Amino acid sequence: MRVLVVEDSARLRAAVVKALRRTGYVVDEADNGEDGLWRAREFSYDAVVLDLMLPKLDGLEVLATLRKEENRTPVLLLTARNTVEDRVAGLRSGADDYLGKPFALEELLARVDVMCRRHFDHPSTVLRVGDLEVDTDRKRATRGGHPLDLTAREYRLLEVLAFQPGKVMSRTEMETHLYDELSPPMSNVVDATVYQLRRKLGAAGSGTPLIHTRRGQGYLFEEPS
Repeated sequence: MRVLVVEDSARLRAAVVKALRRTGYVVDEADNGEDGLWRAREFSYDAVVLDLMLPKLDGLEVLATLRKEENRTPVLLLTARNTVEDRVAGLRSGADDYLGKPFALEELLARVDVMCRRHFDHPSTVLRVGDLEVDTDRKRATRGGHPLDLTAREYRLLEVLAFQPGKVMSRTEMETHLYDELSPPMSNVVDATVYQLRRKLGAAGSGTPLIHTRRGQGYLFEEPS
């Protein structure tokens, strides 16, 4: 999952980015509204954490612009202005959730996780495809009851595939979930990660192939009928 954090406080932004990355998210960051809006337009995100009071362009303007352009990426608004009127204004502008400052990082992580699952129309924290189970809360996966020993990159790719079974994903789409803007993709990393996932998935549970190549298009994740 890839998240954009737009917050002008360097200290708070660093803490939020560190917590999200530690949990397994790929994270981009911006310190003002104009930069945040540009990134939200330029890249594909699963969630945006957006401060309300930003230099150059405030959070409500950023949010209103995105929604006017029919960008439906889930947005969590952060603000020290935590009155009922402020919360209502934020939600009416298109925010999916609202978190007042100060806040516990654990609560922010939980809210981002819920928004990402809602974005993929999957309210449960456990994704199931055949005998595969992916626990998005604990960041673990099992097949046939056997734990899978996955690297962080392998888990991130498996999670995004499991969120969208039956959908063909291009290599470019997969790369957006593996790298942030400061870490340019290495050649063939998607294919190499898919190879390792296939090997590990094939050695557990039923061993039935779940990742299928669609030549010229990408990869399809589903249990054969």
